[in-house]
Amino acid sequence: MKIKQGDKVVVIAGKDKGKEGKVIKTLRNENRVVVEGVNIVKKHIKPNAGGDGRIAEVEAPLHVSNVMIIDPKTKKGTRVGYTTNKEGKKIRVSRKSNEKLD
Repeated sequence: MKIKQGDKVVVIAGKDKGKEGKVIKTLRNENRVVVEGVNIVKKHIKPNAGGDGRIAEVEAPLHVSNVMIIDPKTKKGTRVGYTTNKEGKKIRVSRKSNEKLD
């Protein structure tokens, strides 16, 4: 998965198309990401000894194919590529502007 926790992303498909947010969590085994303020759903919480039941609004996971990383230079969605630096370490770069993403 080319998207990491903390990346700024834009949604490119679905009901929240065009919204931007920060990746809160990545679910690698399911190829999904949770984005802050995007794909809000209502979750019913059952009452228990700790408190009353309620209906909470939480962010649901999105498939990773429905989001794109925001290019730091152009502030638009871009694909992610990889290159090596001088020490031979692999780094992520933006395909549009060739800027380092980490």
